[in-house]
Amino acid sequence: MSVTPSVRVGVISDTHGLVRPEAVKALRGVDLIVHAGDIGTPDVLDQLRAIARVVAIRGNNDRGAWARTLPERDTLRVAGARIHVIHDVNELDAELGDIDVVVSGHSHRPGIVERDGTLYLNPGSAGPRRFSLPVTVAHLAIRAGVPRARIIPLATR
Repeated sequence: MSVTPSVRVGVISDTHGLVRPEAVKALRGVDLIVHAGDIGTPDVLDQLRAIARVVAIRGNNDRGAWARTLPERDTLRVAGARIHVIHDVNELDAELGDIDVVVSGHSHRPGIVERDGTLYLNPGSAGPRRFSLPVTVAHLAIRAGVPRARIIPLATR
């Protein structure tokens, strides 16, 4: 009997230069971290790399030489699922093709929606609080190509 491994992906966005201890705790134990842009500083990526491998894209507020090395979007395959990462979901191409999950940020509003067989995941913002929006990250579990997501609220001071 063969057992299909499950892969745990931590999803974070809109850190704007802040890596909260609560975010680090929530991401511990994941196999991969996806950052959906507005990172803020390269130090954020270094701190996340201390937890797990990181795939990151550039957001509209990421500037400087370090940010120019990051793609504006990326597509990766994880445990049989194709994940497309883009900062602003409104800039998504109409034809996605064979994509199982779209990860985006930008709005600071966490959300999970399934539409036409594609899971749309916005982890919300893990950076400085904006308005009355929650501070969150997300977990994405993928087993045999099937993704399941949940939003993780961060207890913040």
